[in-house]
Amino acid sequence: MDFFPLWLSLKVSVTATILTVATGLPLAWVLALKRFPGRDLAEALVVLPLVLPPTVLGYYLLVLISRQGAIGRVLDAAGIELAFTWRAAVLAAWVGSSALFIKAAQAGFESVDRRLEQAALTLGRSPWSVFWSVTLPLASRAVMAGTVLAFCRALGDFGITLMVAGSIPGLTQTTPLAIYDLVQSNRMAEANTLSLIAVATVALLLMGIGRLARLRF
Repeated sequence: MDFFPLWLSLKVSVTATILTVATGLPLAWVLALKRFPGRDLAEALVVLPLVLPPTVLGYYLLVLISRQGAIGRVLDAAGIELAFTWRAAVLAAWVGSSALFIKAAQAGFESVDRRLEQAALTLGRSPWSVFWSVTLPLASRAVMAGTVLAFCRALGDFGITLMVAGSIPGLTQTTPLAIYDLVQSNRMAEANTLSLIAVATVALLLMGIGRLARLRF
């Protein structure tokens, strides 16, 4: 049994989740609290990955990051190859999972009592300090839930990853792609074993995160 797909999936999912939280947290806060021209368009773009077929998203990503694409040409000039590498799998997981995190975090920020933030401001706290000491802790359950959802979505991505990273054994073949290939090759026992390991891994991670949330909050 080759455990590389499982290891690669965990590596890709953790990296993509870190990117999702880093980029999605400020965007969720802006969408929750600010009104600006184009906000409806921004909301639509955030939700788009949830409603478009994964292969469509994967196709457009591939067009962008291929050597002839707008991003791909810049990266190629810098000596960076992205398409059909494990980094492309990270990009696919990030794009596919960001919407779940942003919508969950946005709901958390919208539920925060604005009077508590105003009270902290009147006591001399800076807006930056209020965000970290008041807003984020009050929205932390939603943020954590969004992080878990994003991680699970990244771990199970299939269509986008297949389009932009391919299914190259030992290089870009994640667990969902490996299971698909095993089933196509009629190696059902190996597919079942890998599936059970993936399910057990996710279940243990979710249980651990849930317990940590109860202890912390």
